[in-house]
Amino acid sequence: MKNFKKRYIFYAVAVITIMLIKGAIYSDVSLEELKKEYTNEASQFIEIDGMQVHYRDEGQGFPIVLVHGTASSLHTWNDWTKDLKKKYRVIRMDLPAFGITGPNKNADYSIENYTYFLQQFLMKINVAKFHLAGNSLGGNIAWNYAAEHPEQIEKLILIDASGLPTNKPQPAVFKMAKTPVLSSLFLYVTPKFFIKKNMEEVYADNSKVTDAIITRYHKMALRVGNRQAFIDRAKTDFKLGAKANLEKLKSIQTPSLLIWGAQDSWIPLDNGKQMDRMLTNSKLVILENSGHVPMEENPAESLEALNGFLED
Repeated sequence: MKNFKKRYIFYAVAVITIMLIKGAIYSDVSLEELKKEYTNEASQFIEIDGMQVHYRDEGQGFPIVLVHGTASSLHTWNDWTKDLKKKYRVIRMDLPAFGITGPNKNADYSIENYTYFLQQFLMKINVAKFHLAGNSLGGNIAWNYAAEHPEQIEKLILIDASGLPTNKPQPAVFKMAKTPVLSSLFLYVTPKFFIKKNMEEVYADNSKVTDAIITRYHKMALRVGNRQAFIDRAKTDFKLGAKANLEKLKSIQTPSLLIWGAQDSWIPLDNGKQMDRMLTNSKLVILENSGHVPMEENPAESLEALNGFLED
C-alpha cells in the first residue's frame, strides 16, 4: 500500500509539474519539414509494409549495416559514416517508430517484428552478406538477426546492446510512457528540456550534449505519429521468453565485438560483461569516458576499436 501511495504521489507531482511548464505544448512536426532539414543527397526512401523508410547507402566496398536505438535515428551514425564510407559500403536506416520513417500500421514494435523488418529491408536493397552493428535496441535487433541468419553476417558489433535483464530501474521516459495519464500527456506535452534531460542521461559528458543534438532528437520525437509510436514501443514487453532469448544469444558463433560505455546508466557495463561471457566468439572493449551511445559521444575512440576488429 505504501509503495502504491509513493508511486501515485510521484506521478501526480510529475503531472502537475509538466502542466505548469510554460510553452510545453508542442504540435507535431510535419514529414515535409523534417525532410527539408534532416535529409541530404544520400537520403533515399523505400516502401516496406506501407512505410516510406528513410535510409542512406554510402561508400563502396564490403557492406556494413548500422542500426540505431530507441528514440534515435540514422543520424546517430554520422561520425562513424564519414570514416567508414572510405573503405566500406555503409547502410543505415530510420527504424519504424523513429526518425523520419515514423510509425508502422500495426503498432507492433516487438524484437521479432523489428528483425523481420530488417530482413525485408536488406532483401529489398539486395544485400546478402555484411557486417552488422547495432546500439541499444539496435544491438538487440542485431544479435537476434545474427542468431537467425548466421550465414549473412560476417562480423557482429554490439554497442551497449539491450536484450539481457538488468537490475537497474527503467529510465523515467519509459515509465512515463507506460503510465496511462502521463502517456496521454506525452502526446501533447513534450518539452525540449525533457529531451535534454534524457540526452544527459545517455551521455557521460554533458558538455557534449549540444543544442543541435537536442533539437534534432526533439524534432524527430515530434514527427507526426512518433509520440504514439514511442508509447506503443515502450509498452512492448521484451522480457517474454527470456530463457529462450538467452539460449538464442548463446547460439551465436559469429565473430563479435562488444563496445560498452563504462558510464552507461541505462544498460550497465555488467550487462556487457555478461553478454561477453555468453557469446562464444566475442571481444569486449570498455570505453571509460563514454555513456550509452559511444559512437555518437566519442566517435574517434569507438571507431578505433571498430576498425581494429574489422581489419583483424
